[in-house]
Amino acid sequence: MTQPVTDTRALRNALGRFATGIAVVTAIDPDGKPIGLTVNSFSAVSLQPALVLWCLGSNSANLEAFRKASHHAINILAAEQQDLSNRFATWPTDRFAGLPWRGGCGGAPVLEGCCASFEVANASEVPGGDHSIFIGRVERYAENPALAPLLFHAGQYRRLAEA
Repeated sequence: MTQPVTDTRALRNALGRFATGIAVVTAIDPDGKPIGLTVNSFSAVSLQPALVLWCLGSNSANLEAFRKASHHAINILAAEQQDLSNRFATWPTDRFAGLPWRGGCGGAPVLEGCCASFEVANASEVPGGDHSIFIGRVERYAENPALAPLLFHAGQYRRLAEA
């Protein structure tokens, strides 16, 4: 049934019908501390040059720190990393406490055990309604094709099923 865009909850539910992967985007803030948060708004933009994007709500407490960061790491979570998704979606908490990671390009934290990771230079930011769209130039990436991705659909975590 077609509906006008008047009920944002209903719109959000309809948007949730699109299954997405889950990523944790990380960076180093101006004080040299690691920051990160869970997103499902990640997409490839271009191969030549290698560009990706992710979105952050305009009311995020981390918005200014991500704007000022030279680099971000986009860590694509594996099916067994639901706890990491929840950890980086919870506020306030020390999201990095006891968490193994390595410094990638610009020091951005690259998390262990992910399906893939992209180390990107913060190239541009575009306003998009109540979000900011960050476009990054991929400088390095890694993947682990043996790992299945963690998925999100209709407000719930999901896993791939064998065909």
